[in-house]
Amino acid sequence: ELFDDDGEKLRAEGSEFGATTGRSRRCGWFDAVIARYSAQVNGFDGFIITKLDVLDNFAEIKICTAYKVGDRIFDNFPVDGQQLDEIEPIYESLPGWKQETKNIRKWSDLPANAKKYLSRLEELSNVKICMVSVGPSREQNIMMDR
Repeated sequence: ELFDDDGEKLRAEGSEFGATTGRSRRCGWFDAVIARYSAQVNGFDGFIITKLDVLDNFAEIKICTAYKVGDRIFDNFPVDGQQLDEIEPIYESLPGWKQETKNIRKWSDLPANAKKYLSRLEELSNVKICMVSVGPSREQNIMMDR
């Protein structure tokens, strides 16, 4: 969870507020470590990335690629539950695309840096992305038929 300007920007751009209570939802960068672990534990072989358009105005986009606990670096999810309180995420930064994606309907039309970001998520999580949404409507889903 981000407690900085980036977290607030993600929350505002993504309208991440509870429908009933209006309470702020927790927002942060993609965590590839937990995504990879979740895929291993649950056995899924594809996932969907929603709200890609929320990242359109970021000059830099981060991905959590490992965790630091004390002096140790983990690129796998820690088994010791006590370590979870001490985890510091280690981020990889990628350039943003600074281009609107909400009207894009095909993978080939996505900005180059958006494609690089999505490809990096697949690489780090060991899971293929099946679909990407660039907005809330059904028509704003991009099937990954590359």
